[in-house]
Amino acid sequence: MMVRLTCLLLLFTGAGSLVRAADPPAKAPAPGERPNILLIYTDDVGYGDVGCYEGSKTPTPNIDRLAKEGIQFTDAHCSAATCTPSRFAMLTGQYAFRQKGTGIARGDAGMIIKPDTFTMADTLKKAGYATGVVGKWHLGLGEGEADWNKKVTPNPADIGFDYHFLMPATGDRVPCVYFEQGMVVGLDPADPITVSYRKRIGDAPSGAEARETLKQDWSHGHNCTIVNGISRIGWMTGGEKARWVDEDMADVFTEKALAFLERQKPGAGENKPPWFLFFSTHDIHVPRIPHSRFVGKSGQGPRGDAMVQADWCVGQLLDYLDKNGLAGNTLVIFGSDNGPVLDDGYKDDANEKLGDHDPNGPWRAGKYSLFEGGTRTPFLVRWPAKVKGGQVSDALFGQIDLARSFAALTNVDVPSGALPDSRNELDTLLGEDPTGRPHLVHEAKALSLRLGKWKFVPPGKTKEHLGPWEMTAVKAPGALYDTGADRGEQKNLAAAKPEKLEELKALLQKIRNEPDSF
Repeated sequence: MMVRLTCLLLLFTGAGSLVRAADPPAKAPAPGERPNILLIYTDDVGYGDVGCYEGSKTPTPNIDRLAKEGIQFTDAHCSAATCTPSRFAMLTGQYAFRQKGTGIARGDAGMIIKPDTFTMADTLKKAGYATGVVGKWHLGLGEGEADWNKKVTPNPADIGFDYHFLMPATGDRVPCVYFEQGMVVGLDPADPITVSYRKRIGDAPSGAEARETLKQDWSHGHNCTIVNGISRIGWMTGGEKARWVDEDMADVFTEKALAFLERQKPGAGENKPPWFLFFSTHDIHVPRIPHSRFVGKSGQGPRGDAMVQADWCVGQLLDYLDKNGLAGNTLVIFGSDNGPVLDDGYKDDANEKLGDHDPNGPWRAGKYSLFEGGTRTPFLVRWPAKVKGGQVSDALFGQIDLARSFAALTNVDVPSGALPDSRNELDTLLGEDPTGRPHLVHEAKALSLRLGKWKFVPPGKTKEHLGPWEMTAVKAPGALYDTGADRGEQKNLAAAKPEKLEELKALLQKIRNEPDSF
């Protein structure tokens, strides 16, 4: 009875969804005004890893430019404290915990987003956009364990992307090859690829056995197949000519992204549809092996140098928009798939050379954690034709809402049952609503909840430090924090405010049981 009463009360409070549902949405542009959309998604970039955010000592002038010319969000979140579930939630508009198998994907995982799922890319394709994804994928490919020596399906083409050029998983997992339009790039048929995460294959020495030969040593877990002088997770044989060179990866991804944009340019007397590019960098995920021209540029070792490299990638894309007269009517969004991490498996001096830089800013913990630092990440929006520059928004915003917000932006009707947890927050995205979402779920190995400024963390073990891996215990009945007054989540108010604690617990259970969108 108490749970039912609590849920009913929520409908009549300022945090209740019925109140927000009655608000008029931001006006979508007419078809001829539809913007191009460039979604820049970085990897393991914390709130304080971008120069314009509190805590940062890293020079990121190109990313900072988006803040100066658009909106800097201070309370925007990915859906999970790890990459695969965040990416799944953003693209599908569905919290990852609702589908089994959405944890951190192995390098040989089958495609996690099923072809019959209506996605963000499907939304924009339905609106007439040309769609592309370039960079890190980490959402699985094929069915089961893929045969990398032939066309692998399903792939991003089956969920709305006209073009894809990908890293199949992560830089620290095999297969260490690029994947374009369903095929491994540059594969020699006489040197077929075999991948295994179950047993060792091949007779080449491993990272555990040939440690002295590595260009970057491992600290934990990354001691199997050696590719480009770096040992990875998992086993791989063959594909020698197709294997990537880590130092060149940012250049390769940027070149492919620019080539996609170049193909969208209309010829003389030709009309071309608007485009959507999901540009997914690998920086600053491990292994952090930036190109030599970025080495030493941050003063923070490879991790900071990789962030400088990521900023360069952003600059190349922004320069292209400027040179081709596209900047005014291109919606550029910058975000990250989870909070920061230091030692994540390689000895790259991430801890030792951090200096005064604070990768999670004022927030507690980082990647893998239910605390704010796990999901509160940098989030910047620029659209000169519609959005005034130099704004700072404290509105609560979730990346899971991008899918329905894009649908509203482009006047697309979402099929019944699709994008079930995504909300139309276009007014928040464009800086017209200073409050934003009423509540938002954060996922690690368990679920925490934000309701306005209140944060509920359930009892149990949770990751605490950025690295190495200390655990902290949240005791029954869980923790309640006021993230406005207590940004470091140090003062547990569960005993002082039991009614508020029960309100958040009840809401979280309600969201567990049914989709959240309205």
